[in-house]
Amino acid sequence: MTLKITARAGNPLDVQDEPVVVAVFSLVPTKTGALPEPLRSIDKTLDGRLAKLIAKEEFTGKREQSLAMQSPTATMNGKLTIVGLGDAKQLKVGDLRAITAKIARAAQNEKATSLTLVLPDDLRDRLRTIGEGLELGAYRFTRYLTGDRKPKSSLEKVTLVFAGKFTAASKEELELGQRIGTAINTTRDLGNEPPNEITPRALTQAAQTVAKANGLKAELFDYKEIVKRGMKLVQAVGQGSENKPSFAHLTYTPGKKAKKTVVFVGKGITFDSGGLSIKPAPGMGDMKSDMSGAGNLVGLMAAVAALKPNVEVHAILVCAENMPDGGAYRPGDIWGSLDGKTVEIVNTDAEGRLLLADALAYARELKPDLLVDNATLTGACVVALGTTCSAFYATNDESAKLFAGAVRDSGEQMWRMPLLEDLKEGIKSDVADVKQAGDRWGGSITAALFLREFIGDTKNWVHVDIAGPAFLEKPNGWSPRGASGHGILTFLSLIESMEN
Repeated sequence: MTLKITARAGNPLDVQDEPVVVAVFSLVPTKTGALPEPLRSIDKTLDGRLAKLIAKEEFTGKREQSLAMQSPTATMNGKLTIVGLGDAKQLKVGDLRAITAKIARAAQNEKATSLTLVLPDDLRDRLRTIGEGLELGAYRFTRYLTGDRKPKSSLEKVTLVFAGKFTAASKEELELGQRIGTAINTTRDLGNEPPNEITPRALTQAAQTVAKANGLKAELFDYKEIVKRGMKLVQAVGQGSENKPSFAHLTYTPGKKAKKTVVFVGKGITFDSGGLSIKPAPGMGDMKSDMSGAGNLVGLMAAVAALKPNVEVHAILVCAENMPDGGAYRPGDIWGSLDGKTVEIVNTDAEGRLLLADALAYARELKPDLLVDNATLTGACVVALGTTCSAFYATNDESAKLFAGAVRDSGEQMWRMPLLEDLKEGIKSDVADVKQAGDRWGGSITAALFLREFIGDTKNWVHVDIAGPAFLEKPNGWSPRGASGHGILTFLSLIESMEN
């Protein structure tokens, strides 16, 4: 559900039941001891009680410090909370998005249906980020809750209060932020759905639905077409499941001649049992999240349609289930590929790189200026970087610098990892052109080196391993527990940077 967000000037305490949150930068001491606006006006309304509480609790406005008063006026039944933003010069986009998301999440948890958020006038030019944060923070996945478990209320309305005027341009930025937040929430919904609902076909159909709603071109390949086109590695991974593989190609074309073309590829394993190299039972239920790379691209393309960049954008979703039946592929198999290379299978639980190999071979034919894939690919990446940071690999420093800039501008956490050439020995095969996986040491790197075998003569390629942050055990920043949509904001920033 999209929030209804409006803006006004005036007394922020001119409400009755809803909570009021006032976000302030660090309080700078003055000779007179006077509070800055809007705290000064609020304190006057409260006959000096706010100033006394601030002094008593030693509130300084440092980032995410908070101070609360219950029913501060005779007519107001809600709570007044002061939240610190920290130093204005150090407030980055990710910080602002995280703070506004936490404010919305807190209101949601307190069963508030409406919220008044008072913001410094300095933030009127950052309304896109605020809109993103509020939408992302208000997100909940409640589709399968019934009876007493079904939430009785939800946050529906947010009123922003500024001292200055709210212009038409400000409204457009706020609406854009909301649309981007809603697009990411679409990805979260897909990632939180159970695997009996989100099958490979259902995931590509969801992409098709988003494309149709946003005026994008969509082409879907069923299993028969996948086999016909020679995507043998996709066939290998998916042939052991009753829910056969599915493939989608979405295209956004700008109204005028595009400056650049970027192609995104996403791994969509809608459930990963490990195949014949079956996973242990603990944690297998979370393997519904192995479609996060492809799921990201559904939300990304909805966000691209809202942004309307002067860049041609393609999204390639390659989707399958990795299941162990009598027709499943086996360790020891040798399979061909769309690229033409033969691949020795050593572990059926390293299936994602096989899907991506065929998808990259397909994507490279679009001759992009930049080719990007994203996938929940390796546990080794989580061991290296934890659960809140992704790894990325690049074929050259130019591509790495461009991508790192997008990471910085988005506020997400990603770290460049090396393509160590000496580890390439680990994917050499005695019986085929390449081996699917090396040993456990440097596992994220050897996976990236394997994928590089299938990009052909593509000069600029970035591989993103989102295994850690794609599905969280607890909320972090603007991301909730469960599917996060991590990566979409970086990809969107990347697209915007390619317009310049």
